[in-house]
Amino acid sequence: MQVQLQQIVLPPGQQLLMTNVSWQMYQQLLEEFGEKRGSRINYSRGVLEIMVPLPEHEDDKVIIADLVKVILEELDIEFRSLGSTTFKSEIMKQGIEADDCFYIENEAAVRGKKRIDLTVDPPPDLALEIDITSRTKFDNYEALGVGELWRFNGRQLEINQLQAGKYIRVNESPHFPGFPLSEVIPQYLESSKIEGRNKIIKAFRAWVRQRC
Repeated sequence: MQVQLQQIVLPPGQQLLMTNVSWQMYQQLLEEFGEKRGSRINYSRGVLEIMVPLPEHEDDKVIIADLVKVILEELDIEFRSLGSTTFKSEIMKQGIEADDCFYIENEAAVRGKKRIDLTVDPPPDLALEIDITSRTKFDNYEALGVGELWRFNGRQLEINQLQAGKYIRVNESPHFPGFPLSEVIPQYLESSKIEGRNKIIKAFRAWVRQRC
């Protein structure tokens, strides 16, 4: 008896790993699940991961992404946020769905595009992963050439820069030099859970303006 994908039920915070999955099977899975789904699907050289985020995961993702947008706005830097858009490359046999991602220096190259094709378009410049229930693997992002990767584990924000094809942990974001974001963002995130989102966003905006 063959198990259908629709029969698989994952509770929030859980993940399913499948091996020996072909690129064609991965493509078919994306089509069957569609874009309006609560799960995230990643693929790397035959290994498929399906994960259902926790509410806490989603809260952290939204607030951190909002803080990134505040910095970009205050620095007057054009950007494009594409959320959990699926980025894939058949040649590299990789497919990822970040918690959020941003085009910054390459924003103009994808401005207004309804579809991103990595055979001709650049990958995102910055990706964000919330690693509360699982640990993000570097392989997908390194293979696709995402220049900067942030990982937040519920307590610490880790900033990684792609150097010579490998991620190196750095103290400051290459996109925001002079801003101690690995220290400050977790503080504002935690405060937002007590004082509320709007109050903290305003406070963070004021802090950024002082730094500028």
